Amino acid sequence: VTQKIFQVDDHIGVAAAGYIPDARTQVDHARFFAQSNRLIYDEQVDVEGVAKNLADMAQQFTQYAGVRPFGVALILAGVDKNGSSLFLTDPSGTYIGYDAVAIGAGSDQVTEFLEKNYHSGITMEEASVLAIESIYIVSEEKTETRHIKMAQIDDQTKTMKKIDDAEIERYALKSKENASKRGSG
Repeated sequence: VTQKIFQVDDHIGVAAAGYIPDARTQVDHARFFAQSNRLIYDEQVDVEGVAKNLADMAQQFTQYAGVRPFGVALILAGVDKNGSSLFLTDPSGTYIGYDAVAIGAGSDQVTEFLEKNYHSGITMEEASVLAIESIYIVSEEKTETRHIKMAQIDDQTKTMKKIDDAEIERYALKSKENASKRGSG
């Protein structure tokens, strides 16, 4: 399975859709930017600072002969001194902040679902269940969880952790309950 979730710093993670080698290039760049910020300013980099830096780099690759634009969209999520935030970057060099968003195949449908069902004050548990429910909307596979990978960044500890298969399975069961309550399961 291709890795599509990456850690940039303790407090920032990235999910990628598109040409994954380009995602790795951008993640390496983001890691260097985050580490440089830590060395220079002795503090964690802001999530938006990383999003802007990646978008600037992506935008430059649309301007020069001999280079091709990046073929990947990224969702950057993190918790910094401004709280938790989520940004989407695309190959054009645009970055936009969201409360909840999807990228990749079927992302319009999933983003629409998230707009209806995401609310501020959602718990990590509820958000994780909602994420899986949104994957099942567009996935061929509606019962298995092997194709699902997840990471969370805790508001309190400001630390990213990958979620194990057993916990993903637990969220999936709850997502099926939610889907049947909504009448979409």
